[in-house]
Amino acid sequence: PGAETLDVRLTWQADDGVAVTKVYTFHRGDYRIDLRYEVENTGEAPWRGHLYRQLLRTPPADSGSMFLYTYTGGAIYTPEEKYEKIDFEDMAETNLSREADGGWAAMLQHYFLAAWIPPQDETQQYYSKSPGGNRFILGMIGPAQSAVPGETTTFRSVLFVGPKLQDHLAEIAPGLELAVDYGWLTVLAKPIFWLLDAIHSLLGNWGWSIIVLTLLIKLAFFKLSAKSYKSMAQMRKLQPRLQSLKERYGDDRQKMSEAMMKMYKEEKVNPLSGCLPILVQIPVFIALYWVLLESVELRQADFMLWLNDLSSPDPWFVLPVLMGITMLIQHRLNPTPMDPIQAKVMMILPLAFTVFFAFFPAGLVLYWVTNNTLSIAQQWYITRKIAPAS
Repeated sequence: PGAETLDVRLTWQADDGVAVTKVYTFHRGDYRIDLRYEVENTGEAPWRGHLYRQLLRTPPADSGSMFLYTYTGGAIYTPEEKYEKIDFEDMAETNLSREADGGWAAMLQHYFLAAWIPPQDETQQYYSKSPGGNRFILGMIGPAQSAVPGETTTFRSVLFVGPKLQDHLAEIAPGLELAVDYGWLTVLAKPIFWLLDAIHSLLGNWGWSIIVLTLLIKLAFFKLSAKSYKSMAQMRKLQPRLQSLKERYGDDRQKMSEAMMKMYKEEKVNPLSGCLPILVQIPVFIALYWVLLESVELRQADFMLWLNDLSSPDPWFVLPVLMGITMLIQHRLNPTPMDPIQAKVMMILPLAFTVFFAFFPAGLVLYWVTNNTLSIAQQWYITRKIAPAS
């Protein structure tokens, strides 16, 4: 009681006079475990050995939700190659053998990891093995150390076993925070998570933090979205005339296209002007999607009422249904596609996405519901107020 650390000592005595003491040092409130081996040579001959660290696991029997991909497998980080995944297929095909200074080796799954972190000034031999039985090994061998008779040598290492808390991981080893895998959008996802975390520090609720963050992102893209919605409003105005052209020219696509281009020129409408603003926003919202999917902070995070775990699907399917309703409203606000088949597909999409998102974590669906609701409000305002005045 009251102690900040706890040492657990394990001892072993060899027949040749070498005594080994293995010491685990646990820290209160921390997932980092310090490990050291004290090798005392009480024999008559010099002793020499290497410290090896390895992690062994089998692939999960349950791959998780069929709708959400999260990486499970090995990863290493070296100063030269940086972060690199070594998945189970890689280990089965070929054995890794690489020399590097410092770094770390880990086994990852969705929210958690186990990692060996050697002294960063030591050269390590990274390796992987597939010994059979659906087992896979990832590890490293350190430099040789020796002890003459009467001497003691010490090997040191750090073992981390716990959740992917980004701020904490960054303090333990260089690049360890990359175990939170945002993929190619890491450069956008990291500042988005920083902002989400800052909002949470003020509100103390991850659900409301997601809502506020989505609002801030929508405000940042307000003018871009306004341009897109204004273009949609103009296209909606031209819908009766487009229908008339379709009835006049029937299946003559060339004359139909010529008539449409002439009308767009006369009305000074660019049908593609609304696409660029949407394309610019897509990477940001995909990055936010990965932030909400990968952040262990949302695991078992309470929001309100029945939503007591933002990393699990909504048990009552309220959020997926609301998302489907908001998608349907958005569809009503947009111009109706000229192609009847495309129009039918667009009508079916809200129902399809409602079923699809029923299996998504509640935090992700909350983000989409909030984003859709804000988009509806913005589109309605622009369509009713700005577009008529243009």
